[in-house]
Amino acid sequence: MTSETTNLPTGDQIRRAPKVLLHDHLDGGLRPATVVDLALETGPHSPKGMGGAPIDGLPETDPEKLGVWFREAADSGSLERYLETFAHTCAVMQTRDALKRVAAECAEDLAADGVVYAEVRYAPEQHLEKGLSLEEVVEAVNEGFREGERRARAAGHRIRVGALLTAMRHAARALEIAELANRYRDLGVVGFDIAGAEAGFPPTRHLDAFEYLKRENNHFTIHAGEAFGLPSIWQALQWCGADRLGHGVRITDDMEVADDGSVKLGRLASYVRDKRIPLEMCPTSNLQTGAATSYAEHPIGLLRRLQFRLTVNTDNRLMSGTSMSREFEHLVDTFRYTLDDMQWFTVNAMKSAFIPFDERLAMINDVIKPGYAELRSEWLFQQVDTVPAVISEYRSE
Repeated sequence: MTSETTNLPTGDQIRRAPKVLLHDHLDGGLRPATVVDLALETGPHSPKGMGGAPIDGLPETDPEKLGVWFREAADSGSLERYLETFAHTCAVMQTRDALKRVAAECAEDLAADGVVYAEVRYAPEQHLEKGLSLEEVVEAVNEGFREGERRARAAGHRIRVGALLTAMRHAARALEIAELANRYRDLGVVGFDIAGAEAGFPPTRHLDAFEYLKRENNHFTIHAGEAFGLPSIWQALQWCGADRLGHGVRITDDMEVADDGSVKLGRLASYVRDKRIPLEMCPTSNLQTGAATSYAEHPIGLLRRLQFRLTVNTDNRLMSGTSMSREFEHLVDTFRYTLDDMQWFTVNAMKSAFIPFDERLAMINDVIKPGYAELRSEWLFQQVDTVPAVISEYRSE
């Protein structure tokens, strides 16, 4: 048999499969070579990074070595240490041209990896060191995304990118950024987010921003349930009204798994599943920050079995040395997921996107499902490399 139930997708099929990405940070996905180029263009720089330490220069100027440095520095098991690596990328994203370049390359890279729809998030307040206004930051990034979409199309790929504007949860500009997201909601921005260290910075600190967005009928997601547990998830949903949860891996803290594999859900976990609240899972990133210990032990396996609304994401491609294809390769290797499983995750993500319903439906029916159907049918056209021995013997007589 060569059906979907017996064959796992190849690496090439995973790359070509249409994918949807909802959780990807712009400042976490730069090409190492671009970081070096921009650092050389801007010269010495010493902005304050997320960890509070000044940056006097890059740790490496060779792009390959720099990429390794980012991955090793992020692979600490600590969310706070992981976040400190962003000081270097944010430092080179302080001009209009730099922001446009980074955004365009982001769209190109995602499209080359088979991503057909992406929501890429960034914090405008992190890019003001050289005099840009919040509006100029948004417009530069939007221009870059459109340029990247055009380049991807010229290279034979299709992608649509929407921006999520992020407010830093340790700062006090959430309402201002929420209002900015609302002003640009029909101009390339599809929603709002808060990010940064969870411990000590609960989402309820920014309740005014979430109340404003709800009054404006706008969309938002909240980083919750990554480094902090159930209270973070509960506040994000019941106090703030999040449409999606960034990560949400700690929802398994509200479950009891018996020796026979049966699972009893607590009331919060039941609520999340019953309400079909999307969880933006980022497996590799979760291993780096200590939210999971291995791919095999990652909550995505249990949550998939329990039919939660799961999506697969990259989080920070540079720091994690990953891509959407690599994330799915890990899941295929670990859980033996098939193309059917990949389509399930992808449709979940598209259903959960922050664009209008009719556009989501068209992406599912006209792009995603046909793409997977074509991949599933490829076995029908496989060529036989050798003539069966019995036929060869018959012809020789």
